[in-house]
Amino acid sequence: MNGSKGFFMILPIMLLLALAVLAAGCATQAEQGKNPGKTISGSVERVEVYHFHATRQCYSCIVLGEYAQETMTTYFAPEIQSGKVVFAHVNVDLPENKEVFERYRPTGSSLWIGVIDGDGFHKEQIIKVWYKLGDKDEYMTYLKEVIEKRLAGDFT
Repeated sequence: MNGSKGFFMILPIMLLLALAVLAAGCATQAEQGKNPGKTISGSVERVEVYHFHATRQCYSCIVLGEYAQETMTTYFAPEIQSGKVVFAHVNVDLPENKEVFERYRPTGSSLWIGVIDGDGFHKEQIIKVWYKLGDKDEYMTYLKEVIEKRLAGDFT
């Protein structure tokens, strides 16, 4: 009897979490204002990769940023040096980060990619990296592939 009571107490929490995950994905697509599979017509001028976080971070949020930074320095050092790619950790609690925060509008600790091209500014939250925190190589390979596509003007 106690086991079933525990299940029914946890069920609403599980449903809320599932809805939050689904809503995050839906909001991201709507916010991006782009069609999945779109290829950007103009040439890519710059790709921005930002790890947004608060002053106080949990372990997973810290790892998210560390793996992103390692991916960027390992695979995109020449592009960072030339200014074609930008990477930064952005503490949303600091007033000096207001401009970049306003441009991306993150709702929590997250990893975002922005592409600037002849058609304007395109942004997206990279949610799948959260599911790859347990495997650094898989995380880095996935993020590298996403950034390479964006550099080529590909949103597929």
